[in-house]
Amino acid sequence: MLEKLTNTFSGIIRNMTGKGKITEKNIEETVEQIKMALLEADVNLRVVRRFVNSTIEEAKGEKVLRAVDPGQQFVKIIYDKMVAMLGDTKTDLQLKGPDTQSVILFLGLQGAGKTTAAHKLAARLKKEGRNPLLVACDLVRPAAIEQLCVLGEKIGVPVYKDESTKDAVRIAKDAIHFAKKNGNDTVIVDTAGRLQIDEDMMKELVAVKKAVDPVETILVADSMTGQNAVDIAKSFDEQLGLTGVILTKFDSDARGGAALSLKTITGKPILYIGTGEKTEDLEPFHPERIASRILGMGDIVSLVEKAQETVDQEEALKLQKKMSRNEYTLQDMLEQMQSVKKMGNMKSLIDMMPGLAGQISEEQLAGADTKHQEAIILSMTMKERMNHLIIGPSRRKRIAKGSGTSVQEVNKLIKNFEKTKLTMKKLTRNKGMQANLMQQMMSGGAGGMGGGMPDLSKLGDLSKMFRR
Repeated sequence: MLEKLTNTFSGIIRNMTGKGKITEKNIEETVEQIKMALLEADVNLRVVRRFVNSTIEEAKGEKVLRAVDPGQQFVKIIYDKMVAMLGDTKTDLQLKGPDTQSVILFLGLQGAGKTTAAHKLAARLKKEGRNPLLVACDLVRPAAIEQLCVLGEKIGVPVYKDESTKDAVRIAKDAIHFAKKNGNDTVIVDTAGRLQIDEDMMKELVAVKKAVDPVETILVADSMTGQNAVDIAKSFDEQLGLTGVILTKFDSDARGGAALSLKTITGKPILYIGTGEKTEDLEPFHPERIASRILGMGDIVSLVEKAQETVDQEEALKLQKKMSRNEYTLQDMLEQMQSVKKMGNMKSLIDMMPGLAGQISEEQLAGADTKHQEAIILSMTMKERMNHLIIGPSRRKRIAKGSGTSVQEVNKLIKNFEKTKLTMKKLTRNKGMQANLMQQMMSGGAGGMGGGMPDLSKLGDLSKMFRR
């Protein structure tokens, strides 16, 4: 995500960091580069001017020019301005207590991803202990009701629908009564969109909002439309009064214009970002973490959180002991691959690693796909997975046939496994990066940017484990 912007800013940061002395000319040249990067990212001109002017004003002060480490001080100013531009702090949904009903109204144009975002939010709220109900009020788009029903069933959340009427207001009202009767404390109303904003759509949405009295009126916008998403947000806000925005397809947005412009122009916070196609790929929007990613500093906190959500602590500690005793097996390798996949795609994980965001090529990412490796290991018997030394020529031929690969690929996997096993033994014995990172992920020790940050300088070496 935001690859172009990250690549540019990473270069700027590397150039400025560590400079023992900077001048007003250095600052002006760097800020000019930043300005061009933001404009190319489709950031609103007003936002760019404000960012540039305030950065120059603060950077030319005595505090920076005469600082012990002026380069670092200047980078901190850029980071702080970036965080402010993105919204300062994370904004949570303002939901009422579980004994009181909370209604969330979803708005947006057709194709922005409202229905998908609605089911993702319902799944997240269910996981947090709420009892959500999805309401199918999109009576315009073909199969919209059916799609919501399928998605609701997938996550175990009920969907209220009434296909006997085309009155969205009536359906919304009836859904509120249904939710009260059935104990649903959170009602998410999925409304109809159009290809563009029109009077009929707005009239219907205003009527639905009046009928359900939502605590949150959320616009779902496609982040890849850049400044257009900001203009859409302004229009919806003027007529309906938004409380926040969900940006979809954020993982595919190479520029970042919408995210960097929305808060400044509309005053409305970004609540969540869509980071993939899976149900769990809806993340709370943390301005400071996104700013850190844009500047190429990674996002360790989010990486740790993902690990804590998907990795069993006891199993991780057992694995660490097995590594140190040289008892690591192909079955362990398979389970590790599967755990990493649960955390998200390799590209999104790399974006969170300091120094690696934007530094890995598409070819390398393609090489990180573990499907073939998984197929090979799954074609082995458990006895073979636990002791790879018994896998002779005839077994390798059978495994290749069963996995749809070649004997050469099986040989390569086993050879790389042996190298990985040796590397892991050294890392754990020396209390190297992987051991430290695993301990911090499991204990939550990287919960702040302060103490105890793991050494991530060798992550490039570790990524080879998943490239074979």
